Amino acid sequence: MDGLAWFRSSYSAGDGGECVEVAIRPGRVRVRDSKDATRTALAVEPTVWTAFVQFAAL
Repeated sequence: MDGLAWFRSSYSAGDGGECVEVAIRPGRVRVRDSKDATRTALAVEPTVWTAFVQFAAL
């Protein structure tokens, strides 16, 4: 997954707590643990990611 542009939520405090990083590619959204970037990232379809974000915002 080299070359992916990973970013954190603007809600992340950046102090090493529980954060996830997200990278968006055509047809897939990749999600990984920011504390262990060597682990395999979760890959979901963009519609699934959108539904998750909308649910989490409730």
